[in-house]
Amino acid sequence: MVAIIDYGVGNLFSVQKAFAALGADVVITSDAAVIRRAEHVVLPGVGAFGDCMKNLEASGLIPVLREIIKEGKPLLGICVGLQILFEGSEESPGVSGLGILKGYVKRIHAEGLKVPHTGWNSLVVKEPPKPMNLFAHLAAPCYVYFVHSYHAVPKDASIVTSYTDYGGRITASVAQGNVEATQFHPEKSGDVGLVILRNFIEGEMR
Repeated sequence: MVAIIDYGVGNLFSVQKAFAALGADVVITSDAAVIRRAEHVVLPGVGAFGDCMKNLEASGLIPVLREIIKEGKPLLGICVGLQILFEGSEESPGVSGLGILKGYVKRIHAEGLKVPHTGWNSLVVKEPPKPMNLFAHLAAPCYVYFVHSYHAVPKDASIVTSYTDYGGRITASVAQGNVEATQFHPEKSGDVGLVILRNFIEGEMR
């Protein structure tokens, strides 16, 4: 079962629909017991960093998140769901992130280009994928869908598994242990996104 965490933010139904298209048993839930029973967990996020953290704290689900990560359960963050895994963001000064991943989220500075970075852009996958292969079976070049004004700058650059170019290199995905996250929206990225989500639930490299 795939549990999509409902904490009042995120494009939940699009994510649910994408997993359902793959034949997954998928549920949107704010029930800690259901999240604990799930085989895979998805942390979505849309909007401002501070608002997402405020809602997540109010949901009471942060201890459950930390618990399942410690247990080794596969977790996929999407968009701001990636960003809140880090220590903080320029978007919301003074608001602490989950700190599961070390580093900070910074505003995109793309001279001559519009921010937010919105639409399709190429995905450059680092070789070999580390530590898990979200990007198996994808032939280059491939394109995914972004909507964001901020991007993660990890302290350890080796956790970056893919990037895109938008006035400079932008973090597109990260992975550390059983935690993976994409800045782009796989649920909005057509066939490429479905391959990525299938790789997440099938976990070829685990």
